[in-house]
Amino acid sequence: MKTGILIFSFALAALSAQAQGQLIGSCEGCEAVFEYGDRELTSVDTLPGFHENEPKIKISGTIYKPDGKTPAEGVILYVYHTNREGEYATLGNETGWARRHGYIRTWLKTGADGRYTFYTNQPGTYSRNAAHIHPIILEPNGNYYWLGSYLFEGDPNLSRRQLNQQNPRGGSDGILKLQKKGTLLIGERDIILGRNVSGYK
Repeated sequence: MKTGILIFSFALAALSAQAQGQLIGSCEGCEAVFEYGDRELTSVDTLPGFHENEPKIKISGTIYKPDGKTPAEGVILYVYHTNREGEYATLGNETGWARRHGYIRTWLKTGADGRYTFYTNQPGTYSRNAAHIHPIILEPNGNYYWLGSYLFEGDPNLSRRQLNQQNPRGGSDGILKLQKKGTLLIGERDIILGRNVSGYK
């Protein structure tokens, strides 16, 4: 009974947040950015499966306000991706968008410096797509929208369009140049809020 009440409370919290927010553009599944429930979000997190799988990657960056210079505080970044087999794996008890996005996901929230970091494993591919990590942004004012995926330099499945992006969302084409440091592959991607996002004001 308590579990049912807790899930219901999370659902109400998500609906309440969505009512206050504004989706910029079209995006199937962007509502998942609200599904963190009552978790206390931080700017650093580790996705499920990190310790058990290889290769291990660390992705960091700074999220800036629309001027491209001022760090943006209080921004939530939701990320999710496939497992090494290219599946959006589930555990069987998922609710909401986790039934589609799987359990390999997390939410980060920037501090005053605008920085974020997450640790995970490089995702697998499916249907000849390049390996990718999906990011969705939720701004403190409630506006939310998707960005172009995190991609990986050297991936043979990268398309010509991905390699030659014009006006990429968030100001970056998202193609990470991973550098080996110890046991980690490290990549960096900065994000500018609203940059090249259609309908953003």
